Amino acid sequence: MLLLRSLLYFVGSIISLILISFSGLLLIFASYSTRQKFLSQWAIFCMWWLKITLNIKTNVVGRENIINSSCIIISNHQSTWETLAFQTIFPAHTWVLKRELLWLPVFGWSLALLKPIIINRGEKLNAIKKVIKQGADRLEKGISIVIYPEGTRQPYKKLGVYQNGGSAIAKKTGYSIVPVYHNAGKIWPKGSFIKKPGVITVVIGEAISQSNLKPSEVTENIRQWTLEQESKFN
Repeated sequence: MLLLRSLLYFVGSIISLILISFSGLLLIFASYSTRQKFLSQWAIFCMWWLKITLNIKTNVVGRENIINSSCIIISNHQSTWETLAFQTIFPAHTWVLKRELLWLPVFGWSLALLKPIIINRGEKLNAIKKVIKQGADRLEKGISIVIYPEGTRQPYKKLGVYQNGGSAIAKKTGYSIVPVYHNAGKIWPKGSFIKKPGVITVVIGEAISQSNLKPSEVTENIRQWTLEQESKFN
């Protein structure tokens, strides 16, 4: 039964992706705000469709900690779910993406309209420099940034090594960091087609303003906070 329900979700998400992505390409000359509002409708649909087909719901803890101005959102990464859900929780934002995603027909083209920070994972030093430089540019333009410091999705209950990109951007620009934890991997496991009904919890921590700490120290503090949340909600 879960296989059929997951298949139903998949079919609906793909059809809506094609329709919205193709339509979004017509907005190439529109403002970023217009493009973002339109293209985020796919994420909004997917979250609704997940609830209808698989009874997957979201519980947000700490919603009062959301910043409506530009900020750096640093979160653990377990699933595709958070890339969709965050668009329904946080104000307009973009992401750090591997360049290969832009090569995907239609979907990659629509992603490019959202001003992502594109990196080549094979060039680690240049990637960090690009994240800091382009991150500062996006923040100055009023666009928040979502960063997954583990770099790739991790299995449920396994927290990877946190990289310092988000903390380095905060140090350079003075913009605040909003730490986030979620347990999406419990419901939508990494690399799994089959999803399970249930409630995914998202915890939004208090904003971290500019401090005298080194980026590596800020990153470690965020990771420790994430581990604390993991022990509470798993």
